[in-house]
Amino acid sequence: MRFLARWVSWLVLLTTLLALPARAEMVLHRGNGSEPETLDPHKSTGEGESWIEMDLFEGLVTADPLGRIIPGAALNWTVSDDRLTYLFTLRPNGKWSDGTRVTASDFVFSWRRLVSPATRSRYAFFLWPVKNAEAISKGEMPPTALGVEAVDDLTLRVTLEAPTAYFIASLQHHSTYALSQANVKRFGEDFLKPGNLVSNGAFMLAEAVPQGHVKLVRNPHFHAAAEVALDAVYFYPTENREAELKRFRAGELDVTYDLPDGQIAWVRQNMPAELRLAPFFSTYWFNFNLRNEPWSSNPDLRAALSLAIDRQLIVDKITQAGEVPAFSITPPGTDNYVAPVPDWARWTQAQRDAKARELLAKAGYGPGGKVLEVEIRYNTSENHRKIAIAIDSMWRQKLGVRTRLVNQEWKVLLQARAEGKFQDLVRGGWIGDYNDAYSFLSLFVSDVKGQNHSGYSNPDYDRLIRAAASETDPSARRQLMQRAEIMLLADHPVIPLYTYVSTHMVSTRVSGWQDNIRNLHLSRYLSVVR
Repeated sequence: MRFLARWVSWLVLLTTLLALPARAEMVLHRGNGSEPETLDPHKSTGEGESWIEMDLFEGLVTADPLGRIIPGAALNWTVSDDRLTYLFTLRPNGKWSDGTRVTASDFVFSWRRLVSPATRSRYAFFLWPVKNAEAISKGEMPPTALGVEAVDDLTLRVTLEAPTAYFIASLQHHSTYALSQANVKRFGEDFLKPGNLVSNGAFMLAEAVPQGHVKLVRNPHFHAAAEVALDAVYFYPTENREAELKRFRAGELDVTYDLPDGQIAWVRQNMPAELRLAPFFSTYWFNFNLRNEPWSSNPDLRAALSLAIDRQLIVDKITQAGEVPAFSITPPGTDNYVAPVPDWARWTQAQRDAKARELLAKAGYGPGGKVLEVEIRYNTSENHRKIAIAIDSMWRQKLGVRTRLVNQEWKVLLQARAEGKFQDLVRGGWIGDYNDAYSFLSLFVSDVKGQNHSGYSNPDYDRLIRAAASETDPSARRQLMQRAEIMLLADHPVIPLYTYVSTHMVSTRVSGWQDNIRNLHLSRYLSVVR
């Protein structure tokens, strides 16, 4: 009888459990800007791709919910007294999504792949602090000469060319992520396909539908999988910001990538609980092509066009999210750094306009001279189009410049910009990959191929930036970079317009989102309640 009673009790419990509804999957739907160029972390360049890659992969270090650097695939590290040798200890429970161990050899393989000329990475320069990396990326040494070594499965030794203050912070960038050596060798060029790709981040790739979505699912082998609430994340490419906002309002998206400038005032009034605005470590600018005339030999002409742009009008009437007019390259909020500004930044706009006309005439253009014709190239976005139209209007009215606006898809613009295949001006800008002025100023070193979009070349500037890279005294390093930025601003290779504000709609159903200056929001920290 006692056995029968126990059996009946278990039967009742089982029946009750089976009657309970299964837990619904927790799925997050994120808008993600342009169609991903590639999900290869060593080859991608756009912000939208990096958001996906930060969910798929984990570098030696990663970011916390506030965008601060914390240990990632590396549990800890030590630095030698001369600051040239780093010893990283990988997590013993670090695994790829196929269950195999993440090893130091995977990082050796991946970093050699990044700097190899065959990879054609636009971010190879991220590893230039590592011994021989620059020479390797320039084809002067073999990838095997890179100063990185697997001491054992869980110990990675990295030797630098010189002490580098920002080195650890730079390792959060997607270009330094590891790939599974075994997986890449197994699938070759197909290793990125869903079902083939293995990753070591909180999620793994389930689907990649062109112009549709990228679906990630929870990685059960992630070392902190128990702390990840989401079962799946969908990323939707939506270049049209108006359409993205409509999808958010219809409940199709939980988070938007951005907001249309023209709708920010309406959203402030009607949806304040979902609006998230925050200072962003990023500067918006246009690049001159210094490979072409009349730009290559005429800094006065470049200065004239820059002075004639009313930046305050652009942020007040077009962007409207609290952006700050920019006259420098590095944004506010940069650690241990205050960006220098040119004298004319303190002038009234009327004074800048008068100086612009003077410089234009000096260069032989304007009334009584030649008519200046300028092509402005930008990627598909209503926000970028409005800014280009505003610049066109200012130049026509003040300087008599004739402009031609050219709109291109993101992938096409990226390629043309990286290869210098644009006539006059192309939309650019930079999101700091780590909180240091070097993240911005290093872009203009003459031999940083693929990122020095203007083709700027100044040996004195190169010398100052290279000296700053290895300077260990914070005050001396700051002064070197400030001197370099003053030189850069005087040469006018770009027209800085404003420092960004991150603009998102975040559903009240989403928890864990924390605004931060780097605009980093890894899905592993988020949850959503339907």
